[in-house]
Amino acid sequence: MAEAVMPDERLKQTPFLTRLMRKPELGAIAGLVLMLMIIALAQTKDGLFTVNGILGFLEPSAQLGILAIGAALLMIGGEFDLSVGSMIGFAGLVFGASVVAFGMPGIVAVAVALLAATAVGTVNGMIVTRTHLPSFIVTLGFLFILSGLTLVGLKLATGGSTQLRGVSDALDGGLVQYLFAGKAFPWVFQMLGDQGLIEVHTRGTLAGQPRANGIPVSILWFLGLAFLSTWILNRTRVGNWIFAAGGDANAARNSGVPVDAVKLGLFVVTATCATIVALLQVADLGSTDATRGFQKEFEAIIAAVIGGCLLTGGYGSTVGACFGAVIFGLVKFGIDYTDIDRDWFKVFLGGMLLLAVLFNNVIRKRMTGER
Repeated sequence: MAEAVMPDERLKQTPFLTRLMRKPELGAIAGLVLMLMIIALAQTKDGLFTVNGILGFLEPSAQLGILAIGAALLMIGGEFDLSVGSMIGFAGLVFGASVVAFGMPGIVAVAVALLAATAVGTVNGMIVTRTHLPSFIVTLGFLFILSGLTLVGLKLATGGSTQLRGVSDALDGGLVQYLFAGKAFPWVFQMLGDQGLIEVHTRGTLAGQPRANGIPVSILWFLGLAFLSTWILNRTRVGNWIFAAGGDANAARNSGVPVDAVKLGLFVVTATCATIVALLQVADLGSTDATRGFQKEFEAIIAAVIGGCLLTGGYGSTVGACFGAVIFGLVKFGIDYTDIDRDWFKVFLGGMLLLAVLFNNVIRKRMTGER
């Protein structure tokens, strides 16, 4: 009599609901849908869900999203970077002073700012990996160091002011200004306006011109970095190393993963993301000041947590962090279209953080079998 063949556990089909619950970004997507419904019901002014209104909340979401992508990658790798907010101000100083005070071409100034980001990220990463100090403490120290350097540098560059102006005049509408402050596909919006498919100005010298005259390039940077980071995490060896380094660093080292190099690289990535945000802001506003990036490090981490990144590392996604950033932008911008007091936004931040941590904790226990 033939023996019964036991089915291979590796070939067992995982139920769709189980696979869905394992997606790190599930909570952020659900939160975005919920926020859309709440704001739609509470909306007392028209315009939020027009093309112009949607681009209005996507632009600040994109800048936060770029920061959140870097924060998510580092959190998946098992570390934190609290210096990214101050890095925005410092990188803005480096870029602005390069073009205004030193007269460098815009593209050279961009390279100098990115080199500064690489240097700061490398120092952060080396201190953490060589001394094994908590990254929370190391980067908290750099938060104050970079903030102080920004203040001192601005005063030196301007003769005593904490604001540096004249960047737009120095760039003079060149390639760098287009790359970091331009609008993409304006002809598409003009065509849609001519056909009456989107809103146009009805009075003044802009009559007939579309209210939304292109996609802000910050949104394209955001989408590009989201795609690139997701591909790296899910399709490359480096992505596997990031998950392994954050999940169990000792086991990863024993398996041949260059944990220290991975973490050092991730610190460089977070500083670079902050520098890209600084370039977008300075090129758009034509100036920089000491308050740029204030508390953005916390918003980036909250967006990453809302997006499914565990505080313990080894789990998460940059897609979820992007959705978390969009939730921020939607609420912060959309609250102006309701009669809700803007101060409730901070209550929302704290509430969303707690709900996200509780939700992620439940998911982690389901995945690991903990009680």
